[in-house]
Amino acid sequence: MNLRAHKQRLIAEINITPFTDVILVLLIIFMITTPLILQSSLKVNLPQAASALPVKEMGPLNITITNEGTIYLDGSMVTRKELKDKVIARHEKDPSLGVIVSSDRLVRFKDIVGVLDILNTAGIRNLNIAATTQG
Repeated sequence: MNLRAHKQRLIAEINITPFTDVILVLLIIFMITTPLILQSSLKVNLPQAASALPVKEMGPLNITITNEGTIYLDGSMVTRKELKDKVIARHEKDPSLGVIVSSDRLVRFKDIVGVLDILNTAGIRNLNIAATTQG
């Protein structure tokens, strides 16, 4: 008997199905966690107010101004021009659009006035400014 004829041929293929499954799971995890990481990185030191009320939920439109004067709209960095365009577009879709402005207590007043001017130009009337309670 010929022993070489009875040996099974070695299969040299790599099954990539498990690898593909792992990559897809990682992709989904990153897609879910990236917005959460961006939102948690926008911590601002809010000013204090004696009459501050707790906000039960965030508004439909959230604007954050950091200490450096950088503006974020719903967690995405925007320029003043982009902010104006996006606010006007959202206000046209929903005239009763609510806006919450969060700014660091050390932000220059002209930066806050600039954002408020954009909101006023867009016709926003439902405006809240975020603050913490004194205590």
